[in-house]
Amino acid sequence: MYQSLLDDVTPYHKSRWVFAALLVLGFLARVFLLQGWYIITFSYLIDHVILGFGADDGPELPTRANEEFRPFIRRLPEFKFWYSVTKSTVIAVICTFFDCFNIPVFWPILVMYFITLTCITMKRQIKHMIKYRYLPFTHGKPKYQGHEDTGKIHIPKCNSTMEAVRAKTR
Repeated sequence: MYQSLLDDVTPYHKSRWVFAALLVLGFLARVFLLQGWYIITFSYLIDHVILGFGADDGPELPTRANEEFRPFIRRLPEFKFWYSVTKSTVIAVICTFFDCFNIPVFWPILVMYFITLTCITMKRQIKHMIKYRYLPFTHGKPKYQGHEDTGKIHIPKCNSTMEAVRAKTR
């Protein structure tokens, strides 16, 4: 039953992500309004950083002559990423209902620690992007255009094509 529900929601890409975003916003609003559960929030955010940037060795060079080097291979399929985000958010929301998880902590230290861990995690990816001159955003990328490329496609009319065929057969 659970697997069939997951199978049913798989084609609804936008709806799944809207649901996940609302779930994340609900969790963050709950933490903000209750002013607690900072350890849960910290763990939750670290989980998302590791999920998004991964903790693997990265892409490897080709080992055979016919193998192509691909610097950015998606390590985690979109559905599994959505599923992990949704599952971790539900677990984090459930944890906010129990006071035993509301450990008193000075939250600015957690924020600084989170920023530090995020920068350390992203350092390898940023170096890789610089090495291969990969720009993830369109700002600053060169735009290539042909000299006479107007972008319009010329499709001959059916009548003129049929007349040409008839003329050849006569």
